[in-house]
Amino acid sequence: MADRQAFIVTGSSSGVGAATALALARQGWGITVNYSKDAAAAERVAQDCISAGGDALVIRADIADDASCRRLAAAALERWGRIDGLVNNAGTTRFVSMRDLDSLSAEDFHRTYSVNLIGAYQMVRACQAALRAVGGAVVNVSSIAGSMGIGSSYAYACSKGALNTLTVALARALAPEIRVNAVLPGFTETRWLKQGLGPNYEAVRKAWCEKSPLATTLQPEDVAAAIVALLKAKKVTGQLHTIDAGRGLGTT
Repeated sequence: MADRQAFIVTGSSSGVGAATALALARQGWGITVNYSKDAAAAERVAQDCISAGGDALVIRADIADDASCRRLAAAALERWGRIDGLVNNAGTTRFVSMRDLDSLSAEDFHRTYSVNLIGAYQMVRACQAALRAVGGAVVNVSSIAGSMGIGSSYAYACSKGALNTLTVALARALAPEIRVNAVLPGFTETRWLKQGLGPNYEAVRKAWCEKSPLATTLQPEDVAAAIVALLKAKKVTGQLHTIDAGRGLGTT
């Protein structure tokens, strides 16, 4: 099946990852659906990808573990004989107030960085030879938290800022064979965010809309569309593409 383009989307059992997997599958491409906990959800995403005209492979892997990253890349290569794109979407955080400096431990920072930053690096390293062979692309799913210093925690915001730097550094180092870009979404309506914010979700959502020029939030499909566009953009690399309904501009 080496004639079918193939993509790995980490953390794709729900939210932005699932929407991205489905958007790629609609192109008729092969998708490696990755999950760490919810196997049933990942299988549903895979079935949706197949129904949409693509092909799908489900692999459980914690990208904080380098051996798991290499196993994930090897499984995709074995299935399709190529890797055309990698979407580093898997992420983690601990939802705590930034006003409470005692709310985060060193372990919280280590775990957040191990997934959000180190995991992304390890996945690029595991896929680089296959990506180089076909002139492939990487899209890192970052956040406006990394550029605005806001979000679910200091650990999360700092890890995304570091991911932005990693994106630019990899774009330089891996060119011209591999393009590396990032999307920086704002408030995206996902189950993950709803669970994390809990009873504060609606208030935060309302405040976001009030402070955003476009007066709206994002849906996972909005972010997925930007990711797919960057995967296809043959002459774009090293870019940090913000998609936030204008929130970074503030209100006028």
